[in-house]
Amino acid sequence: MKATIYDVAREAGVSIAAVSQVINGKGKISEERRNEIFSVMERLNYRPSLIAAALTGKRTYTLGLLVPDISNPFFAEIAHAVEDQAHQRGYSLAICSTHNDDERIERYLSLLQQKSVDGLIIGTGMDNVELLGPLIEKSVPIVSIARETLSSHVVPVLVGDFAGGCMAAQHLLQLGHTRLAVIAENLKVSSSRERIRGFRQTLEAAGLALPETWVLAGGNDLLQEGKRNAMMLLQQTVRPTALFCCNDLLAIGALQAAKELGFRVPEDLSIVGFDNTILASVTDPPLTTVAQPIAEMGKLAVNLLIEELTKVGTTSNVQRTVIEPELVVRKSTGTIS
Repeated sequence: MKATIYDVAREAGVSIAAVSQVINGKGKISEERRNEIFSVMERLNYRPSLIAAALTGKRTYTLGLLVPDISNPFFAEIAHAVEDQAHQRGYSLAICSTHNDDERIERYLSLLQQKSVDGLIIGTGMDNVELLGPLIEKSVPIVSIARETLSSHVVPVLVGDFAGGCMAAQHLLQLGHTRLAVIAENLKVSSSRERIRGFRQTLEAAGLALPETWVLAGGNDLLQEGKRNAMMLLQQTVRPTALFCCNDLLAIGALQAAKELGFRVPEDLSIVGFDNTILASVTDPPLTTVAQPIAEMGKLAVNLLIEELTKVGTTSNVQRTVIEPELVVRKSTGTIS
């Protein structure tokens, strides 16, 4: 038999009103007591009617997450971290894969509005920020993750992409490389632009140039794009001895290209990735990469979003949260033999 709010109240030893207040995020109830009531709800598999909640303008305890491609290990790990934390806080999660396409984004945003999500986390690139207008008008809180601020109404949580680009360049310079190139995803994605900017400025400070022809970007199939662009760079008469790839999938594609062309990594070519997904440690050779604290970012994004929910109707100053990256050195980088 399906559990009711009465069952929850009896099991938790509280009034029906207290359970209702917890469900709707109201009342002066301690965080410890709220968590106890949420635990009882989970144990009894009690779920408030989301349809009824939406019709009455109450919380549905559902969050939306937009990512470019759920098959990308980085965004799969982001989604896992966000879902885990949302679950801990008593929320369900609707995940939408957009391929950085504004038409898809518009459809998904409309769907999430129909579902009356309480808040939205954006991890996708988007050209038309005005698509967020209807959600902003309804005071739906929005947090961006791994993306720069989309608008003054969006709370951003991101890694230091510029700093990460600097780290990659410094590492390769210390190994003695002077011919360096970059493989990036679509340049409309702010994280790629910042990573390239940090990489370029570090090279310039060392008296080296990064030729525009040695910065290749674009495409949605990152693995194939990484391979194709690495092929182009490595078959030039004067080729780079080191590649900085703006995510791990691009770097894995570059590793495949190097293998097919007969280059040894790292003896003939060094490759640095970005993200430190689970794949980075199982490639051959294991990938040197700039690590993003994925679990921390997901947890923080959810907590900030729920915090914003308590501020609806009040003036909220958007705070830009930047978490520092870390260089993880493995065996895909070394001095040229």
